[in-house]
Amino acid sequence: MAPAVLNDTTGSRNPCRQVPLAGSIGVILTTILCLAMVGCEPAAAPVDGGVENVRIGDRTFKLELSLSQERRRLGLGGRETLADDEGMLFAFPRAASQRFWMYDCLMDIDIAYVDPIGYVTAVHTMRKEPPRGPDEDELDYQARLPGYPSLYPAQFVIELAPGMFDRLGIEAGDRIEIDADRLKMLGEASEDEF
Repeated sequence: MAPAVLNDTTGSRNPCRQVPLAGSIGVILTTILCLAMVGCEPAAAPVDGGVENVRIGDRTFKLELSLSQERRRLGLGGRETLADDEGMLFAFPRAASQRFWMYDCLMDIDIAYVDPIGYVTAVHTMRKEPPRGPDEDELDYQARLPGYPSLYPAQFVIELAPGMFDRLGIEAGDRIEIDADRLKMLGEASEDEF
């Protein structure tokens, strides 16, 4: 049994103030160990706007993740350039017919629609359109923008620099190696946020 601490004011023993030294060290070591283990947790799942490395053909691309509805709506709109090894990867909660357009896009963009198991359903080079005119209302602007369809249900969409899919020889029916199961979960998780 650990020695009792004397009460400072009365000199009597106060059993309520007993603090075994071994117990204190144990609490401190346990706390340090728990804090250290936080750094050992697996890396967090990629977040909206994070980057996914995807091999397409013989090249690896750094694709910005577009998981939320807001991020999907914005896409690459407003950007003037895109490096040859960069692009965007859209992950949807489930496969569906998709149709993209060039709303507020300042450059041509290649697009490939990908089904839930990684097969390309369609490839297009989407051409930039003239910007909305000062006398053009929003509905007229949207009505004149051509749509680029997936042709078949797609769960993922990849956008790259213009002409890249042609240079890589990628066309409908080809397979792109993506972690489809993980990306599906990310797309489903983002749907829960809204």
